[in-house]
Amino acid sequence: MKKRNRGFLLSAGTAFVLLLAARAPASAALDCDGLTAETLGLENAEIVSAAAVPKGDDSPAAHCLIEATTAERTGIDGQPYAVRFEMRLPDDWNGRFFHQFNGGNDGEVKPALGPLLSGNTSRTALGIGYAVLSSNAGHDGKAQSETGLVSGNRFGLDPEARAFYGYRAVEVLTPIAKTLIASYYGRPPQRSYGVGCSNGGRHGFVAAERLAEAYDGILAGAPGFNLPKAAVQHALDVQAFSAIKGDMRIAFTPGDLHHVANGIRAACDELDGVKDGMVLDSRACQAAFDVAALQCAPGQNTSCLSAKQVEALKTVHAGPINGEGEQLYSDWSWDTGIAGGNWRFWKVESTVPPWANMPIIAIMGAGSLAHVFTTPPTEVEGAPAALEEFLLDFDLDRDAPKIYASEDPFTESAMDIMTPPGADDPMLADFKAAGGKMIVFHGVSDPVFSANDTANWYEKLAENNGGSAADFVKYYPVPGMTHCAGGPATDDFNLFAALVDWVEYGIEPKAVIAGLTPDNKDIPAGWSMERRRPLCPWPQVARYQDGDVNQASSFACQD
Repeated sequence: MKKRNRGFLLSAGTAFVLLLAARAPASAALDCDGLTAETLGLENAEIVSAAAVPKGDDSPAAHCLIEATTAERTGIDGQPYAVRFEMRLPDDWNGRFFHQFNGGNDGEVKPALGPLLSGNTSRTALGIGYAVLSSNAGHDGKAQSETGLVSGNRFGLDPEARAFYGYRAVEVLTPIAKTLIASYYGRPPQRSYGVGCSNGGRHGFVAAERLAEAYDGILAGAPGFNLPKAAVQHALDVQAFSAIKGDMRIAFTPGDLHHVANGIRAACDELDGVKDGMVLDSRACQAAFDVAALQCAPGQNTSCLSAKQVEALKTVHAGPINGEGEQLYSDWSWDTGIAGGNWRFWKVESTVPPWANMPIIAIMGAGSLAHVFTTPPTEVEGAPAALEEFLLDFDLDRDAPKIYASEDPFTESAMDIMTPPGADDPMLADFKAAGGKMIVFHGVSDPVFSANDTANWYEKLAENNGGSAADFVKYYPVPGMTHCAGGPATDDFNLFAALVDWVEYGIEPKAVIAGLTPDNKDIPAGWSMERRRPLCPWPQVARYQDGDVNQASSFACQD
């Protein structure tokens, strides 16, 4: 009997011995202090520092912290670039590698603690023995701080920096990290995982396509795999919301959006079998809810929406459509998280004075669309008014095609750089053939990347794999949840544990129990903190059976 393991044929007995070895905590073969690139066998990286870190408040486990750099160069914009990274190597290593895919514009080396995602931030990979890698994806987001609010986007003026941000940093760092681990511990990692949310989830999708044999398991949350398309949505949002009252920040009061959420509950709450303030059957809700029903009747001016507000919500939920009727990005689901603080912060109004309280899409989104996701890039002043004006002037017919454009020296389009190869017709054939496993999750109320886009991707993946991709990829929509966490949702879950069980023990993920995160400000006042729900793999829905509505056992995942 033989077992395939990343290109090697092992007898069942040998595989069992290696599994036991991988599970046993390992001590370092080298001393942490004074490590150099030479002692670690690194030919293309420079060690900046290496120091032992004891267990403490900011350190879930005693470990060796290595800070390093690679791929140093000068861009065509005259700016210095490098992939800066850190690895945290626990004293009690579990034999596994964890690549922490970071989000946003990257541009900084976030501590390599290995968040396991969801609203519960206390769980980390480092804390349970993983060697963790984190990087800046090839650029320093503060290098051009004199440019104001676009300093984190200016790397888009250099085509190679775009490529590192999109995919090359992960390609370069993966073998470096594995070499470093093997040298430090005296043996290579037995399993490798890639984990991230938002842009980090996109990194996971890209790794599954471009590095099919490098990762045994990938956990991708809210994957922005069509990030340039989603950036076009930002322009639509700003234009639609600004048209209501001339200022998008006052387009909807918090009360207005709570009224929408309550309308969704009134139409959809009981579609899953029980009235409990949660809409678990999101797909059925799309046909059951009509936002026009919330429009003010003649003479009514409270507890309702104006005609302009209704029209704007219809427009943004339909997604960007050009003059020829072509869908430029996905549509969106109506869901209760529209009243959440995260939804408002992204789409309507922030609490950041230097941003003039503009939402994230009008600041970070505008800067990225201008500098990174269109070709040629547009240099925009790093001030709130200028960034908003760029989005207000963005024309879906004239400007949206620029996400597909390429011209010297930008020989790869933003879509080529940012999206996984074949994202519009996914197969993941090489990843599947290598034995890889992936779990994807997405908040149905995500205001940044449409959960419908992820669902459509998964449906197409299933179609291309004989009608089902569930043998190697699972998708979990999270009703009510906004971007990566938050919203009126059970957003405390551990899908990483389910992924590890699937990869290492062949235990196929099914329902995963989710609870409430205590510091989630979007939890309705009447909910018990003991509330639990099963997260169901697509296309199943959690339906009430009988019993206590706060118990996950009272629900079953059904088609």
